[in-house]
Amino acid sequence: MTQDMLLRQIIDYANRADPYPLYTELRKKPVRQEGDELFVVSTYWEIKSLLHDPRISSDARNLSPSAAGTLLQEEEASPLPPAFLRLDPPEHDRLRRMAMRPFGPPETPRRVYNMRGELARIVDDLIDGFGDRKEVDIVDDFSYPFPVTVICRLLGIPREDEARFHSWADIIAAGLDPDPDQDPGERRRVTQEARTELGTYLSGLIDERSGAPGDDMLSALVTQQGPDGQMSRMEVLSTAALLLIAGHETTVNLITNGTLTLLRNPDVLERLRNDSRLAVPLVEELLRFEPPVQLLPQRTTLADIDIAGTTIPKGASVWLVLAAGNRDPKRFPDPDRFDPDRTDIQHLGFGSGIHNCFGAPLARLEAQLALTALAHRLDGPRLVDDPPPYRQNAVLRGPRHLNVAFDGLRS
Repeated sequence: MTQDMLLRQIIDYANRADPYPLYTELRKKPVRQEGDELFVVSTYWEIKSLLHDPRISSDARNLSPSAAGTLLQEEEASPLPPAFLRLDPPEHDRLRRMAMRPFGPPETPRRVYNMRGELARIVDDLIDGFGDRKEVDIVDDFSYPFPVTVICRLLGIPREDEARFHSWADIIAAGLDPDPDQDPGERRRVTQEARTELGTYLSGLIDERSGAPGDDMLSALVTQQGPDGQMSRMEVLSTAALLLIAGHETTVNLITNGTLTLLRNPDVLERLRNDSRLAVPLVEELLRFEPPVQLLPQRTTLADIDIAGTTIPKGASVWLVLAAGNRDPKRFPDPDRFDPDRTDIQHLGFGSGIHNCFGAPLARLEAQLALTALAHRLDGPRLVDDPPPYRQNAVLRGPRHLNVAFDGLRS
């Protein structure tokens, strides 16, 4: 199997349901060169090292012109400036600190914790909504509406606008997928159209919050001033768009992948039903075993970097395959076994380093509550299709539908 064939197979939708044998093959060479300026890194310690290396950039403007391809064109054509996820220090650090002020420590340390009761009510309401049905689509009926409702309430998005947001989010998330068979021009056009519509919508909300701020994150981003000053209007727009998209896309996959994994491991499901304390280590193992973000295809080098016997030149495109690193046997014993009793789960499910997932505390809590509630309330749950149909996206991997049959609901 050639290197090019291997990477194309990983991206190929035909292998979306189970890419892990391909990741095993990929790890045989920790750093693989694809063409002149694309390098794929697949082993745990090498990925971890690069995520903490200041010579690795998240800014597409640092790619060499030949390596940038359509990615740089998309960045330049965007109606919004790059969000902090796609910036380097010091701008990344400034914007992330400002976004964190209304979300978490040190200024708002209990924001996520104080949402626990509301999150639990949303979960129960969604399960109550199953009614007398004996089969539901976990994605459409539960794992999508839950985090979307949460992030919209957190940011202050009106409930009646969630359907419009759903459409924009799906299109923008699909733009992250490096599909070699898709027309890049058409993908760019559709993605930019969605970004423009989302930006216009958010701009209207910013005007409202500027005149009448509420107790929500968007109001705080618009009005708060701190040591780093105040965000510009365009910075608020790009930050809000990032939080809206990232705030639900990964969590949908985390909850859906978790439900699928539990139904494939009925002994663990029974343990969770009898002991909700298992939810914390279970979610951590899930983030290792079936991470919602499989790979990071948008990194580049600011200098020549020697790693694992390979020199990655300055300006090259670097793909970090987090899901392959999470199953590296040099880091995790018996890595292909789902084991919530692991005592050392320093996974890459939320990345690492300065770009470690901003919303990780909220995503963890959402997954813990959601999976525990499903385990407690569904009688005799079972998969209708295994494997289920997956989303096209190779970066944000998860089932598009997950039909689950059950005998009834517990109160």
